[in-house]
Amino acid sequence: MSNFAMIQAAAARLDGQARVTPMLSSPFLDEIAGRRVLVKAECLQHTGSFKFRGGWAAVSALSPAERARGVIAYSSGNHAQGVAAAAKAHGVAAVILMPADAPQLKIDNTRALGAEVVLYDRAGGEDRDAIGHDLAQDRGLTLIKPYDEPEVIAGQGTTGLEIAEQAAAQGVTSGDVLVCCGGGGLTSGIALALEGLGSDLRVRPVEPKGFDDVARSLASGEIQTNAQISGSICDAILTPAPGALTFPVLQRLCGAGITVSEDEAMHAMALAFLRLKIVIEPGGAVALAAALFHGDKIEGNAVIALATGGNVDAALFQRALSTYA
Repeated sequence: MSNFAMIQAAAARLDGQARVTPMLSSPFLDEIAGRRVLVKAECLQHTGSFKFRGGWAAVSALSPAERARGVIAYSSGNHAQGVAAAAKAHGVAAVILMPADAPQLKIDNTRALGAEVVLYDRAGGEDRDAIGHDLAQDRGLTLIKPYDEPEVIAGQGTTGLEIAEQAAAQGVTSGDVLVCCGGGGLTSGIALALEGLGSDLRVRPVEPKGFDDVARSLASGEIQTNAQISGSICDAILTPAPGALTFPVLQRLCGAGITVSEDEAMHAMALAFLRLKIVIEPGGAVALAAALFHGDKIEGNAVIALATGGNVDAALFQRALSTYA
């Protein structure tokens, strides 16, 4: 399992490769939230999301023999692009298994990064794990899981190192850190990083309504699954259940989960564009939505929200702006 030493090692390998993304603020957002809101803009990371960190950490940790055989990953788009970009930079062949209903922009971008894209019918119930396992076995590929993978978690955890330093520079050393959460790789990685630093910042997972498996799992003390695995505009964070590796970390280190509506996520997208001048996708906006519209569930005079990805189709982004801007 990932630990603080692995996060520090991943940070060393990512040095000069990943962007140190800014932490943004706006008095207009503070007024809506009723407290200071700091937004960690991972939508400005390479490939448009934090997933580049985990992709690079995992590919750069492979042995020469593993790199020669190639890698495989499954993803609705952001992990796909992160792994594809890292694989291309290391001269490694990549096969990416993506749901056919993923945003076309993410499919196109993954192919443009040199990966072979294999589509599967998520809505029709095809099992990506089974398909990925078979492809990996048939071709001798190394599977890089999107969240239940120690090196991926370590790479995502480097975000937490930056958060602690940047927040302290702005006078914030305690409070909630809201993280858009799917399987929990980023959420657990940040939590481990903050624990290793001895920080008083507390991580809180945020999910869309109807796909709140992490919040329900934390409340019950046992891993819960979602009734469906598609059907939300927050495609980037739709997972069946928290990971076997991530959930124990979430359970030990995180506060209660928060859920937001799709309308709140769209509203947050529009406000992020108007007030911060950044583009975020629905799944990458749920943490900001929680900060702005669910203040009664948040503690402290300041809150940190992750804007985790900006890979949104133009039509959907235009709808967010036309509705809420």
